[in-house]
Amino acid sequence: MAARTTPLTDTQIKQAKPSPDKTIKLADGDGLQLLIKPSGSKIWHLRYTHPIIKKKTTLSLGNYPSITLANAREQRKKARELIASGIDPKRHREEEARKARFEFNNSFKSVFDEWFSIKETNVAPKQSKLIKRAFENHLFKELGGVPIGELKPQHVIEVVKKVEKQGKHDLAKRLCSRINEVMTYAANTGRIAINPLAGITSAFKKVKPKPHPAVTPDKLSWLLKVINDSQVKRVTRCLIEWQLHTITRSNEATTTKWKDIDLNKKLWSIPADVMKMDKPHLIPLTDQAISLLEIIRPITGDGEYVFPSFHYGKGHINEETVNKAFRRMGLQNIQTAHGLRSVASSTLNEQGHDYDVIEAALAHLDDNQVRRAYNRTDYMERRRKLMEWWSNHIDHCATGNFSLPGTRHLKVV
Repeated sequence: MAARTTPLTDTQIKQAKPSPDKTIKLADGDGLQLLIKPSGSKIWHLRYTHPIIKKKTTLSLGNYPSITLANAREQRKKARELIASGIDPKRHREEEARKARFEFNNSFKSVFDEWFSIKETNVAPKQSKLIKRAFENHLFKELGGVPIGELKPQHVIEVVKKVEKQGKHDLAKRLCSRINEVMTYAANTGRIAINPLAGITSAFKKVKPKPHPAVTPDKLSWLLKVINDSQVKRVTRCLIEWQLHTITRSNEATTTKWKDIDLNKKLWSIPADVMKMDKPHLIPLTDQAISLLEIIRPITGDGEYVFPSFHYGKGHINEETVNKAFRRMGLQNIQTAHGLRSVASSTLNEQGHDYDVIEAALAHLDDNQVRRAYNRTDYMERRRKLMEWWSNHIDHCATGNFSLPGTRHLKVV
């Protein structure tokens, strides 16, 4: 009959000294041993018989004191339970480690990083930053570490609903769309068989986009008078009129750079990374638009931007500057910066100008993809005449007020 092994004690383990020339083995029973190396390190081992091939095998359980005597005995108990079920504990550990690595490498955050490395090469830098920031601010805290295959519609909807409850309906909609792009990428790369989140958009309210407040064409004279009577800064006043004469979006107008202006050709070249559709855009400049540049050049001509920031030396003016100025003028819910494009579009359409030329001037893409594919013209010469008509119309509506281009030419318009 085999002698019964006396269990180890914490005191015995702490007091055990290494041998300078051999490894000492202290047995705790049922295969659990503490090996004391000549270097002084103490390592837990479990000796057991493989449940299938019946071969003696050793499983390392970790170093003492990181793995205490109680921890080692708990690991021995779990290993013996696996063996009793016909499972090799060493193989089980390797499989668990592999699974953990797989889950880490295939977490929602990890798959997003892979997808984003491709996505950011296909969109403008500004847009890619917005995409990444949205995921970081609203999704990763709760979903980032979840294995991609374990994402459930209910959980994802709960997270995105928090964004919707803040009144950010458009952002919630965009998040659903981007999440599905990541999930489609996961399916295409073999992480998941199908995308279980394909229908999450249906859990959110459909909000009709509200048009940007804008005055009707017949109120343009009134609007110009309100602007003229205001006490806005010279740079802000120039920005308002620049945006009005060029029919541009706020980000396009506020990021205007001197190097993109060609006065000889009377053209403004807006880079693709600024444009909403990621395509470069040429704008023919009217005499009135050039007059605005001549007015502001003595103020900002030494810098990079035509409309530099009031607060930061190297940046451009804030995109909300015109909206804030309009609110101070009492135009809240009446006129916005983006709404200036609506005033131009409505006026030009009312006056019977060619729809295609107007849309080209507004840098809109044709909704008809087939027609868009075959229509390669930018209508530049016709747009130049259109823009001249529009600037002259602004001058006409400003009769009785002083517009900045008008004062440049020493006349009242």
